[in-house]
Amino acid sequence: MCKGLATLPATCLKSAKDIKHKISFLLQKPEPHAADQKEMKEKTVTTAAKRVPDAVEVEKWKESFSNVMSCEMGRTVFTTFLKSEFSQENVDFWIVCEEFKKNPPSKLATKARQIYQQYLEADAPKEVNLDAATREKTRQEIENGSPSCFDEAQKMIYMLMEKDSYRRFLKSKLIQDLCQKERITNHEKKGCDWADSRHVLAGGA
Repeated sequence: MCKGLATLPATCLKSAKDIKHKISFLLQKPEPHAADQKEMKEKTVTTAAKRVPDAVEVEKWKESFSNVMSCEMGRTVFTTFLKSEFSQENVDFWIVCEEFKKNPPSKLATKARQIYQQYLEADAPKEVNLDAATREKTRQEIENGSPSCFDEAQKMIYMLMEKDSYRRFLKSKLIQDLCQKERITNHEKKGCDWADSRHVLAGGA
């Protein structure tokens, strides 16, 4: 019995040394992936912070949908919202139509077919919600090589976003968070201004 007890400390000591060795090995093992992920996350946060719209922009977006779509930042934020609703294809189609108008006449026919196949054709990869009449009229306009072939379809999608998605966008957590962040930022700035003024009044003491 005593002999067994006498060997116990040595056994425990050996086990402890083995565990210590394993822990030391794990701690010394480099983790470049974790470091890379942290660095990427910090860069992402920094980039996002630079792209946060100010209060003036957000207030303009609240005034009208046209203010959202005429502003690059507005379209970016609105697209982010549509992604959350799985309806990003609508704003993508509108933007593609805008870009289409900038193409030289020699490229219009080819580009028009690509857009039709991507957004308007039945079971298209990014099919938008259009009525059959508008869809068919657009198809005919494409065959005629008209530079304004997507005008009606684009207008329909614009109206759909304005009457439907835009209203939810204004009430979304995304906009609320932007407004809240701006309020916090303004509050911090006012606090700093007050502290600076107090410092000056105190003679810099």
